[in-house]
Amino acid sequence: TISKVPVIMLTAKDGVGDRVTGLDGGADDYLTKPFATEELLARIRAVMRRKPQEGILTYADLWMDQLNRVVKRGERQLDLRAKEFDLLRLFMQYPEQVLSREFIFDKVWGYDFIGESNVIEVYIRYLRSKLEDGNSKRLIQTVRGEGYVLREEEPQR
Repeated sequence: TISKVPVIMLTAKDGVGDRVTGLDGGADDYLTKPFATEELLARIRAVMRRKPQEGILTYADLWMDQLNRVVKRGERQLDLRAKEFDLLRLFMQYPEQVLSREFIFDKVWGYDFIGESNVIEVYIRYLRSKLEDGNSKRLIQTVRGEGYVLREEEPQR
């Protein structure tokens, strides 16, 4: 899509307000005229270096490409449904932080938690079954009375 294309603004407007407006408007870089061709080429190389990593999340042996909705654990690609992907993405955005059921419900399902629904537990179970292949450590752990956490191992007590 067009939103993935890096944008470098080349303009004669050199005021701070102009640069801020350009960058806040979506430009990845801002270069004012006159400029040296070598500098423009260096800025293009810099923008191209950082763009491929945009949208990539990693934790332990998990790798997620958010833009293309691809998830791997080690070398194994996982086939996740939309809500499973969204749930795993949330855990990967907040690694090693306990997430309450209410927080998960709000962020993944998009509305406030109401009642005693077990939808979160069901999707955690689906996700765990896809993440674990028998030899893998459990990454999504239950914290009794608090919620769930993406963590490599049980904490030492």
